[in-house]
Amino acid sequence: MNIEKINKIDRSGMLQLILDFPEQVENALSLAKKEDLCIRDKSIKNICVLGMGGSAIGGDIIRSYLFNALKIPFYVNRFYKIPAFVDEHSLVFACSYSGNTEETLSAYRQAIQQNATIVGITSGGQLTEEVKRRGQGIISIPGGQPPRSALGYLSIPLLTCLAANGFIPEQESVITETISVLRELRATLKPEATENEAEQLSGKLFRKIPLILSSAPYLDAVALRWKSQFSENSEIMAFANVFPELNHNEIMGWGPYVDVNRNFKVVYLDDTKEHERVRRRMEVSEEIFTRQTDEVLRVKTRGETLLSRIFSLIFIGDMVSFYLAIRNQVDPTAIKNIDFLKQALTNS
Repeated sequence: MNIEKINKIDRSGMLQLILDFPEQVENALSLAKKEDLCIRDKSIKNICVLGMGGSAIGGDIIRSYLFNALKIPFYVNRFYKIPAFVDEHSLVFACSYSGNTEETLSAYRQAIQQNATIVGITSGGQLTEEVKRRGQGIISIPGGQPPRSALGYLSIPLLTCLAANGFIPEQESVITETISVLRELRATLKPEATENEAEQLSGKLFRKIPLILSSAPYLDAVALRWKSQFSENSEIMAFANVFPELNHNEIMGWGPYVDVNRNFKVVYLDDTKEHERVRRRMEVSEEIFTRQTDEVLRVKTRGETLLSRIFSLIFIGDMVSFYLAIRNQVDPTAIKNIDFLKQALTNS
């Protein structure tokens, strides 16, 4: 894609923020190691992440990644209130990139009342002030960019903290392999790269409604990330769902509205180590999809470890949403509707 065209539309530098993702993950690892947070309470029975939007997706990614590794429940809470199970045996991560997210601050204050063990992950704001005043744990991350572009800072410290306190095995070697995979992948996703998969996908999705489908439990959060990035970066509607659940309901949506269904473009997030029955379900479902819409697009994971496979799909998805924003001639950083909503809430 023409770099001059990109620079005219990408006025706030989202491209560079996305391309710097490998270094962000690396920096997040170094930052988390320096914090060395010790969770003294050994009676933790569950983990709850408080967050919204770009500040919550890191929790979702780690929840998916740890599905088969973590032996206690892990829940991501996106609301003003906390669930009833949060108590003195809960480890709560209050995640707000700005530190001023009103839903997260409300939930955080309720977690205090329930005597939960709390760790803040934030770049500043009200959350930093309150956490420090109460002497609670905090992981301070760099600020100054859109929360959705700070996924490394909002996920890796959380993962590292859990490993350092014995909830899961050591993760540094896995994260290091992930960084290497991301750097290799970046060379193929830059605007000047030939056979650029992300740029080509954006062309096939232009003026279409993406339907992002993945398997559960490891890639469900990745599908959600793709959906959210299409909305925030590309300013389009997008939808996401997971196998095998969608085979028990959504598959029936491919019904009589054939003319409407042709507006959808199905994208499979395809893991190299998929469950064999899920893979068969995806194959059969593809026959149903292609009766009413175009070819199913497939995006394959890279790397050997589960974390590298998850993060490689995230990196590709972020780049696809960026290139689609340029095709749509919209600044991928601007969030006018969100800004309007926040201002209206502030005035009410």
